[in-house]
Parts: sequence; structure tokens; C-alpha cells
Amino acid sequence: MSATPSRYSDLDRPPLNEGALNRALVRPGSLWTGVEVVQALGSTNTELLGRAREGAEAGRVLVTEHQTAGRGRLGRGFTTPARAALTFSVLVRPRAAADRLGWLPLAMGAAAVRACGFVAQVPPVLKWPNDVLAPSGGKLAGILAEADFSRGDPAVVVGMGLNVSQRRGELPVDTATSLVLEGDPQGDRDPLLRAVLRAFAEVYRGWEEAGGDAERSGLAGEYRGYCATLGSRVRVHLPDGRLLEGRAEEVDADGRLVVRPDGGPPEAVGAGDVVHVRGG
Repeated sequence: MSATPSRYSDLDRPPLNEGALNRALVRPGSLWTGVEVVQALGSTNTELLGRAREGAEAGRVLVTEHQTAGRGRLGRGFTTPARAALTFSVLVRPRAAADRLGWLPLAMGAAAVRACGFVAQVPPVLKWPNDVLAPSGGKLAGILAEADFSRGDPAVVVGMGLNVSQRRGELPVDTATSLVLEGDPQGDRDPLLRAVLRAFAEVYRGWEEAGGDAERSGLAGEYRGYCATLGSRVRVHLPDGRLLEGRAEEVDADGRLVVRPDGGPPEAVGAGDVVHVRGG
């Protein structure tokens, strides 16, 4: 008779402890009001955005051990092996103008850099607007933010899928990597998730207290310091189908990437798929 597989059968990939996460993160005055860990889910962003429309309170965190239908930018799908990655979304209801909400995925990127450097001993960099890259250039994480205005004030869900312990053959594309492959000696998701959420709460609180002014809160400066796109030659596939190629000069006060094409004036890009051009 074969034994039923246990959720603890892969000792290299222990499950997250929902109770311990709540005890560590949900406290009076904290940004976080509850952390829920589910075994499998199609997309944490889709689920949490639906709950936001139904009136879920700010500060909710939804984590899945196995995301089966994750959504990236431009509708790209992805899956992750069970308990090999941190796949989670957070819900915030910011007191800031709608045109400043584009800083929220950038804030999650800054939080990921802080946490990975401190906990995993892997110091990443950021590729505008939403990728976290290892020092080797491999992609560690993608970030997706979605807003809902159906109840008046904005509800914003920010999700991230961060590769932690995937082996080479478990990665979806050759350009991806994981923290363990990059030298993380532990591959422990629990302290990493705590660190990401604490860092995001700190960055978010400062940004919100500044009225969404990323310059005044310090978020803009921190993000620019982590952003490997700045100074690089880039090729940007824009939502309207145009292709913009030039030098990435700045991330402006609204979180847009300013690209100067050859022989032309600079253009501020609010969304697009960016490729770093080698040798540029």
C-alpha cells in the first residue's frame, strides 16, 4: 500500500507557518491586518482583487504555497512548483492621488531588494518597471499591481512571485534564476516573507505620509539607486505597438522611465516591456 504524500514530504521546502506569520506581522499599529496561507490557488492577485471589490480591509496578505495560474505583465502566465517560491499579494487602500499609484509596484521592488540582500545574502537589482534581477542578470521575481476604483477610493493589490529554491530544471525560462541558485545558503521562505512585508510596510508608510510624493518620502531616490535600467541602452515595446530604443536616463517623479532615443528628445514611458540591449 502506498502512503499518501505529506505536505511535509519535501523537507528542503517546508510549508509556511500562517500562525507564526500573523504573530510576527499583525500587531497594533502595523500595516498588516491578516496573513492567510492557502495550499493552492490560481492567482493571488485575482483572488485578492475580488475580495477588495467585496470590501476586504486594507492590510490583508494572501500567500499560496502553489500558484497554478499566476499572471504577469502583458497577460503572461506562469506556474511555480509547490513551496519553491514566495507567491503572494497584498491589499492596500492608499490615501494618495491616482496618478501616484504607479509607485506601488516600484515600492515592492525596493522592499524585495532590501529583504533579499539581508535575509538571503543575494543583493539584487531592479529592471524597470517590475522585475527583480540577480547579480548574474537572471530574473528572480516579477511584480504586478492592479487597482480597483469600484468603491470610490482606490484599492490596490500588489503581487510578487519570488523564486527561492527552484532548481535549474524547474525554472520556466532560461533567463530565470532562484535565490538558492544564486548562493542563498538557506532558501528559507518564512523569514524572507517577513522581511519583504516589513520593508514594504516601511516604504509604503513613508510614501503615504508624504501624500504619495516619492521624492519627498525617499522612495524615488532608493528605487533609482537599485535600478540597473538607468544608464543602460534599452528597447521598449510600448502598449500602442511602438518600439522605442535609446538610453534610459531617469525615473521621473511619477515613476515613469525617461528614454532618450538617438537624435531625438527624451520620452517618458509609463508602461512597456523593457529589454536591456547588451553592449549599449
